[in-house]
Amino acid sequence: MLPYLAEFLGTMMLIMLGDGVVANVTLNKSGMKGAGSIQITLAWGLAVMVPACIFGAASGASFNPALTIALASIGKFSWAMVPGYIIAQIAGAFVGAVIVYLMFKDQFDATEEAGTKLGVFSTGPSVRNIGRNTFCEAVATFVLVFALLGFGNVAGAGGVGVNYLFVFGIITSIGMSLGGLTGYALNPARDLGPRLAHAILPIKGKGDSNWSYGLIVPIFGPIIGGVIGALLYAAIPW
Repeated sequence: MLPYLAEFLGTMMLIMLGDGVVANVTLNKSGMKGAGSIQITLAWGLAVMVPACIFGAASGASFNPALTIALASIGKFSWAMVPGYIIAQIAGAFVGAVIVYLMFKDQFDATEEAGTKLGVFSTGPSVRNIGRNTFCEAVATFVLVFALLGFGNVAGAGGVGVNYLFVFGIITSIGMSLGGLTGYALNPARDLGPRLAHAILPIKGKGDSNWSYGLIVPIFGPIIGGVIGALLYAAIPW
């Protein structure tokens, strides 16, 4: 039971901090409005690192169906636990997004642009091209999974939480290098849970939840890229 609870709470915290920084920087009447993409990118790296430090020993700190499936595909995680992990991750992401809305409700009400409001919850492309957008998400998640596994080869990487600093570095690097293309979901739960919250919550002037994009790119791209990254890592005779 503890691993599933840890995945739920860890993903909830991840979204509270990650979606929270987007709300902080983009919504009207926020004290940090306009701080920019650098703050968002660094904060997302920290949003992954902080719960990973807290819950890593309890669940492995996946918080990501793409990573969970990728690890299972190479025998580093039990397939029997995959469904429960994914449910916990999506549920945690949904609850985290609801909490962000409740905290920033006044700022949501003060913001007119529907796209800005959706952008707090979920990712979107700078140029919409479903095929290329899916490819971009696959490549970014390939880097994530391959790097996470590869850092295991670094001597002493697991000592005194050093591995979690690597997690921060990986997420920040991907965001700064590739994030402008699709918003670097890297994680189906990170996008799906908050997108569901956006669809359900009574957000003033929220507009469409863009399911024609959300049910394809941030779900299939990360899973494909993550599995390829894991399989390639496993195939290399280290």
